[in-house]
Amino acid sequence: MATTKKNTFVDKGESKNGKGGPLARALDATPGSFDWWLLTLALILLSIGLIMVLSASGIMAEETSGDKYYFFKRQLLFACAGSVGLWIAALMPRQWLYRLQYPAIFLSLLLLLVTLSPLVHPINGAKRWIPLGPVSIQPMEFVKISLALYLAYFMSSKQDLIKTFSRGVIPPFAVTGLFCFLLLLQPDFGSAVVLAGILFFMCIAGGTRFVYLFFTLALAVAGAMALAIASPYRLRRLLAFLDPFEDAHNTGYQLVQSLLAFGSGGFFGVGVGASRQKMFYLPESHNDFIMSVLAEELGFVGVTVVMLLFALLFWRCYRVIMGQQNLRDRLTSFGITCIIAMGAVMNLAVVMGVAPPKGVPMPFLSYGGSNLVATLLCVGLLLNFSRTARE
Repeated sequence: MATTKKNTFVDKGESKNGKGGPLARALDATPGSFDWWLLTLALILLSIGLIMVLSASGIMAEETSGDKYYFFKRQLLFACAGSVGLWIAALMPRQWLYRLQYPAIFLSLLLLLVTLSPLVHPINGAKRWIPLGPVSIQPMEFVKISLALYLAYFMSSKQDLIKTFSRGVIPPFAVTGLFCFLLLLQPDFGSAVVLAGILFFMCIAGGTRFVYLFFTLALAVAGAMALAIASPYRLRRLLAFLDPFEDAHNTGYQLVQSLLAFGSGGFFGVGVGASRQKMFYLPESHNDFIMSVLAEELGFVGVTVVMLLFALLFWRCYRVIMGQQNLRDRLTSFGITCIIAMGAVMNLAVVMGVAPPKGVPMPFLSYGGSNLVATLLCVGLLLNFSRTARE
């Protein structure tokens, strides 16, 4: 008798309308326990981030607002708001979450269009933030989550079409391309790269043909190079990355100061609060380059501990991903993990001079309400999926 090879990513028993299948049973089943290790690791990283924001931002805060705890108090409020979002996401019924893919996409598109409208004034030459009273939101941080939800839905529900070009490749690439185009108009090249990376990894996990990925990757690289060459400031940043010390007082200044911070830290660091680079030498010391201050104050040991904590966090995320029995659950948790992982890897690559500066904050550590809230939402969603993960 002929037998068919079982696909471990797809539930064969699921009916077309979802009734009675494994997905419906998973949604209706009594949830298990949270992955408390995942939550503990996230809280430890969050605590380290709060300490480093307090240390790195005090001088800047006192200079700009007269209150050396200004940025720390705001970050603490963002952490509280994000914690509420974390528990809402962790306890949200799965069927509610899976009704959000299209509303989230349309809301994200609307927010990006608002950033390009006359209602938003540019900050440092870019229109990335929407002011809402005493705070500002950066829509890009929530675009990443909505895109991951959409891609997981599309690739899990279109498995019979995913290897075709017209119906399996064009729709997700068109949606991601539209978001990337709007981000480039802000301009925010780094965020566009992040979205393209999420699409690339989701396509690999979803089963897209490698030949399609190869050609689209080649086109994306060619387009990125064209944008860099056509834009003077992008070209200067690229050249500064290749040799920052050639123009250490201008285009390469930020990266040079970051490398000096890493070098000054030595093995054990100069001590918490004793950084010299944060004294107006290193721009964005409490934001995108907070790892540089951490390296100076806590040294090689401190950076290694943070990297180990992230490694353990991603190991727990991997267990959550592989413990899912339903393809959509697995792809969604994988996409959410990619958001945190890409942020951590890209930020560390930038501050160490391995990649050109892209303005990508370090998850849990960098100052910024939108990024911190979005990161904690991602942790909450992963905790939600951990309740249905099987060993």
